[in-house]
Amino acid sequence: MKAAINTTLLRNLPEGQEVDVYDTKLTGFVLRVRKSGRHTYRVQYRRGKCVTLGRITDLSPAEAREEAKKALGDAAKGHDPAVARRRARTSTLREFVKDVYGPWITARRKTGKAAVRALNRFTDLGGTRLADISAWQLERWRTRKLKSGVKPATVNRDLGTLKAALNRAVEWGYLDTNPLAGVKPVKTDDLGQPRFLNQEEETLLRDALDRRDARHRAARENANKWRSERKYPLMPDLRALPFVDHLKPIVLLALNTGMRRGEIFRLIWADVDLHRAMLTVRGAGSKSGNTRHIPLNSEALSILKLWRKMSSRDGLVFPGTQGARLDNIDHGWQKLCADAALSKFRFHDLRHTFASNLVMAGVDLNTVRELLGHSDIKMTLRYAHLAPEHKAAAVARLNTPPRIKGAVT
Repeated sequence: MKAAINTTLLRNLPEGQEVDVYDTKLTGFVLRVRKSGRHTYRVQYRRGKCVTLGRITDLSPAEAREEAKKALGDAAKGHDPAVARRRARTSTLREFVKDVYGPWITARRKTGKAAVRALNRFTDLGGTRLADISAWQLERWRTRKLKSGVKPATVNRDLGTLKAALNRAVEWGYLDTNPLAGVKPVKTDDLGQPRFLNQEEETLLRDALDRRDARHRAARENANKWRSERKYPLMPDLRALPFVDHLKPIVLLALNTGMRRGEIFRLIWADVDLHRAMLTVRGAGSKSGNTRHIPLNSEALSILKLWRKMSSRDGLVFPGTQGARLDNIDHGWQKLCADAALSKFRFHDLRHTFASNLVMAGVDLNTVRELLGHSDIKMTLRYAHLAPEHKAAAVARLNTPPRIKGAVT
């Protein structure tokens, strides 16, 4: 409907209706009347383009009309009023992360919470307006981090997170360009040298797992002897079970499949095919977001069959307390590594060990990539040095009869 938007109209708004009132004095100026009572002023500055100016409780009709005139004037000059208002509402990096980017990334990315934590580490920039962030500020931040001992890879990862957030700010109209577009990451050895177990260390780890199970069984036997003497109900006899708890099967499964810890924690029995000796890592729970299938060798298959007999319920293969998903095994893992005398060895290094053993057994790198779920072969190339025979064979193809007199053949 059309009417003059003024105080008289506000006193006589139709109740229980939803209608848009178009001002008869200023084209594009609109009052939205809603059943909820949340009535707002808007300005339509282009076909299909409009921006909310405020609620009738916050602006008088005259104030709203002036805001509408300003927005229409900006639009006539080629500026987008919606962009200007977004920029005005979210002026600093901290506000943009808290109110806009943080809720978006957390809802749409598995790594969303980690991204927000990384962005909040830019404390020096938190109060800086988005448009005022400069490459020089980032260079100073990076220099300080590197001097304080932060690893270059960590600095690069945080910088990449910030650049991604500012790219969204550009896409959503909060910035014209990304001020960090020209900032390049610190040069690092991307391939690096992964930590993996040699045969002697793997034996130490397996022996430590066996000793741990033996200690738990002996402790349970002593506890039941004490309970029996006092006629208390006995606890299950661990000597009758293949595993005393979930730690041993989890470690051995990682060693034989290369699965990440989180992938093992999220694994469900519906994705384990004991008949075909195959398990599925769903894309929703993998780092790359892609589903992959891992054949089970004899040890992995035997582990899961024995564990299945101990697991009476479907759902998670390795459930935590009261059936919830496990969130860590750090305590047991650290004690295990100490008992095995393994220094600087993380759970994730079991994945490196799996990949390294495959490469040293002659498995081609692309197959290793597929089993690990790497989306890029560059990550798998870290293990290429473990197959020197391939490089030697490549160089050997250049062999030609020597032309130097007296050369040794």
